[in-house]
Formats: sequence, C-alpha cells, structure tokens
Amino acid sequence: MRPSKRAADAMRPVSFERGVAKHAEGSCLVRFGDTHVLCTASLEEKPPAWLRGSGKGWVTAEYGMLPRSTGDRMRREATTGKQGGRTLEIQRLIGRSLRAVVDLVHLGEKQITIDCDVLQADGGTRTASVTGGFIALWECIEWMKARNMVGPKVIRDHVAAVSVGIYRGKAVLDLDYDEDSEAETDANFVMTGSGGIVEIQGTAEGKPFDEAELTAMLALAKTGIGELVELQKKAMGL
Repeated sequence: MRPSKRAADAMRPVSFERGVAKHAEGSCLVRFGDTHVLCTASLEEKPPAWLRGSGKGWVTAEYGMLPRSTGDRMRREATTGKQGGRTLEIQRLIGRSLRAVVDLVHLGEKQITIDCDVLQADGGTRTASVTGGFIALWECIEWMKARNMVGPKVIRDHVAAVSVGIYRGKAVLDLDYDEDSEAETDANFVMTGSGGIVEIQGTAEGKPFDEAELTAMLALAKTGIGELVELQKKAMGL
C-alpha cells in the first residue's frame, strides 16, 4: 500500500489557477497534492544577444524554492551568491520542455521567461513546474495575440511532466515526498499532448531497474500525462 493510500496509477489531486499574478503577462498557480508552485511568464520584446538578427525568439526558465517550502527553513540561494546544481538542472529542464512545443520562428525576436517559485514542496516540484509553466506560457502567448504581436501558430502542442517510480517493487505514478525518499527507482517523464517524448530522467537508488520496469513506468507516465493535458485544456477553456 502506498503511504497516500492511492492506487498505483492514481495521481494526487491536481489543480491549475490562472491569472494569479497581476503584473505578469501569464501566470498559473499549480498544485500537485501538497506541492504548490507559482509559475509566471514575463515577456521581453527582444531576444538574447546571441539570437539577435536570427528571426527567432527564445523561451527560458528560472526555478527556486522559497525558504519555508520545506519542513526546515533553507537559505535563499541569493544569500550564497550562486545557484546550486539542482536548481540549474531543473530550470534547464523546464526551459527545454517548453521550447519543445514552441515555434521560435513564429514567436519572433522576443524572449519569454518562465519563473517557477516553489511555495510548498512535497515531491515532484520539477514536474509541477513544467506542467504549470506551460499554462503560464500559453497565457503569455494569448496576451501577445490579443495585441497582434504574434500569429496563431506559436504553440504547437501541450507539454506536461510527471514523476514515476518503483516503490516497494511496484511501478507507481506521481510520487510524493514519502515515496520519493524511499523509492528504489525515481524517474521523471516529460511528454507532449500528442505522445511525443521530450525527456526521461531515471535513476536507480538501489538495484538497477530492468526493461520491464521501464516499460511499466512509461505506461504509467503516458496515463498521467494524458490526465494532466486534459486538466490543462479544461483550465485553458479549450
């Protein structure tokens, strides 16, 4: 039995609350159970210096955990003068995931930055950030469309992410912290609405996982991401 009493293929309660940041061009408060992440999208009407004159835009991301998002207060990374390796790895994942469904040529020479701030952490902060970050990005694009800044073909598909693991010998979907801290294998899957795989991150904490377990985790990830995409569409009014 999972600590949360969920079935192996059951997600935590998931919700998306749009338009929560007054000044941002797009925003979404995403909740995966007790993991809550505020995602905001900010538009700059110029691309990074290395893309100027290319006719292409850029989508990037920044990620951070608030000091009391966990049980004990953690120091703000700003006070140490640098971001940690985990932070850099996660924000690069978010950026890659969102760019996978954006036509950078149709975006034009602009940059959209997705900020993902973890308000409360209980496992799966990166997957919640990707999934909620997409809605914030979509809101920003819709804001731009309303002002004739872009055409209709900027976003090509949905993208969402979910964690899957091997817990007590069985593949389970959407790990919370209690499961994540004990899982024999922990994996994160990023996929598009049409089923394309953007990224798979998988690590065996104990014994290596085999092909059958990988297949079982992939099947659960497809199920979970299908549910997340439907929830995204509902939140977006599509």
